Amino acid sequence: MSGASADLVAALAALRAEAEALVGAATERDVLQRLRTEYLGRKAGRVTAILHDLTSLDLEARKVVGQAANKAKAAIEALLDAADAALAARTLSAAADLTMPSRHAFRGALHPVTLVVDEICGIFRDLGFTRVTGPEAETEQYNFTKLNFPPGHPALDLHDTMYLGPGTLLRTHTSPVQVRTLEAYQPPVRVTIPGLCYRRDAWDASHAPVFSQIEGLAVDEGVSFVDLKAAIGYFARRFFAPGVKVRFRPSFFPFTEPSAEVDVECQICHGVGCPVCKGTGWSEIMGAGMVDPAVLEACGVDAERYTGYAFGMGPGRIAMQRYGLSDIRMLYDADVRLHAQFVEGR
Repeated sequence: MSGASADLVAALAALRAEAEALVGAATERDVLQRLRTEYLGRKAGRVTAILHDLTSLDLEARKVVGQAANKAKAAIEALLDAADAALAARTLSAAADLTMPSRHAFRGALHPVTLVVDEICGIFRDLGFTRVTGPEAETEQYNFTKLNFPPGHPALDLHDTMYLGPGTLLRTHTSPVQVRTLEAYQPPVRVTIPGLCYRRDAWDASHAPVFSQIEGLAVDEGVSFVDLKAAIGYFARRFFAPGVKVRFRPSFFPFTEPSAEVDVECQICHGVGCPVCKGTGWSEIMGAGMVDPAVLEACGVDAERYTGYAFGMGPGRIAMQRYGLSDIRMLYDADVRLHAQFVEGR
């Protein structure tokens, strides 16, 4: 080995030892990157500079110095890679608590009102009711006139109803589908009618301008108020609890006579009294009554031969009772924390 080649081999060994000491003392990844550039950079790296000097050596010396340079380069690169991996792992461990449970992605769930609608329709299906739907954009004829609303009734006013144009509106209840069903099919008829309704109601804890409703209708020979009470009682015991208390209060609706409001014992306070039931211990779940003969006649049904009952309930308010919600606006917030509890297995 010539003197020049021996000097270069010694310089490479010194560079390797120096790099090893500096890499071992580095505490930041930025420092390691600077060392990588300083020793192994393609243009100005210190090992690279020695390789550039090989052109001045003879063939035998070039082989010896070249092998030494490649070994030094590989050794320094391995040191830098190992140190960088160790610092990266240390940084990750310091920044994250690896003992924390992982975050579960929300898998999606049916809305609680949808769950309630399906359950209610399923209960009445066991009583022979078929599920039907109808248009949300309606005419005054179906939404009011054929349901025995007089021309001056307050429900027809602009402050209550959302009109789309002269004589057309967004339905204020699902009762128009009763009329359409009776016009399309002769009794006996038993249907449940879920769907959205629209009213000019202000947002508050128990009201919304867009809400779900389920209408029920049963028309046949000999149907009486006793049948209505039996059906509603059966529903309440199936949906809420076997021993739930149910009461009927006299009321008035243009399309039923006699009419009643139906209450169940508040499922949040269990009759003690709370803000949701306004301290009464009872929660209204529906309006109901015997179909007015005028409505049957308007639908082409012989009111002398057939009688029937109808009811309308708000599944949003019933969902509040079922799931212990104190504000109906929670059902419209799209908060995944609320809906996550309805995912099976969560």
